Amino acid sequence: MSSQTQQPKVLFVLTSHDQMGSSGKPTGWYLPELAHPYDILAPHTQITIASVRGAEEFDAIFYVGGHGPMFDLAHNETSHKIISQFHSLNRIVAAVCHGPAALAYAKLPSGKYFLEDTPVTGFSNTEEKSYGVTDVMPFELETALNEASNGKFEKAAEDYAANVVVARGGKVITGQNPASANGVGEAILTQLRKEGKSA
Repeated sequence: MSSQTQQPKVLFVLTSHDQMGSSGKPTGWYLPELAHPYDILAPHTQITIASVRGAEEFDAIFYVGGHGPMFDLAHNETSHKIISQFHSLNRIVAAVCHGPAALAYAKLPSGKYFLEDTPVTGFSNTEEKSYGVTDVMPFELETALNEASNGKFEKAAEDYAANVVVARGGKVITGQNPASANGVGEAILTQLRKEGKSA
């Protein structure tokens, strides 16, 4: 198969964290936030889930939501290095719901935040409060994303409404909540097609 006919590759990164802070409540990744983008992308791409190889092998990376990323991916240096590699290779970095926690503290070799001056979204503070677990979260995701992006956090007019933010010419794609997962998958596929990497 020639390189022009090969399907693009997308790396889905799942959290491995299984407990919500000191609450004792189970957490991890959220199946619909993996399943909806997977269903959209699978016919058109090769998907690898939680296999961290070289960024050069992949056309996109996707951070799945669920509360777990708040605890392990937000400050994971390996994940931050991968995000920086994808950025330097001009590849797609995407996340949904709490998945953008992986982006919130990621920095580039220059020391600048990966999200600096970049429109972004993720689970909002009001959504977190209504879910009733704000007190066991290590930080407020909306606040962290707003700080990293220099005030570029965007959210839907109503909690739990779908909201997908496509920034940097399609290279940074984020979704606010579970209702946004389908739209994130569609946005990734649209960008891959623009780049001539998917049928």
